Amino acid sequence: MDIRPARATDHAAITRIIVPTIRAGETYALDRDLGEAEALAYWTGSDRETFVAEEAGTVVGTYYLRANQAGGGAHVANCGFMTGEAAIGRGIARALCAHALDRARTRGFTAMQFNFVVSTNVRAVRLWESFDFAVVGRLPGAFRHPDLGPVDALVMFRTL
Repeated sequence: MDIRPARATDHAAITRIIVPTIRAGETYALDRDLGEAEALAYWTGSDRETFVAEEAGTVVGTYYLRANQAGGGAHVANCGFMTGEAAIGRGIARALCAHALDRARTRGFTAMQFNFVVSTNVRAVRLWESFDFAVVGRLPGAFRHPDLGPVDALVMFRTL
């Protein structure tokens, strides 16, 4: 697997990964009806670096890295991760997270924070905890899950 900066030629593949996840509405606090162009613009915005994981010429996952806040909070990184349906459970997200942590250190970030991890996304919570992220906050009922109703969102943090 190769993890590299996304190129314009990857946009269709990125869209095929992120749009179904957004439409499902189970893990990201984004409008489920977000158009494909808007979803791609969000994921590849000018305020972030976007990367893809590629296997045998096929994009199987993607992440973005950005400053969590401006000014006094710009030393803390923030990321978003998504993998394609066929890649779930194959270690792609783990490889993306390891890459993101290294890239964040290279860019001079001193910590990483995930602002809104849906508590029912147990695979993600377990993965982030395996990378020494700690739950530093719980937002009761902050996310409206399409099947479960209001569920908690977690703030997760680790120093680099």
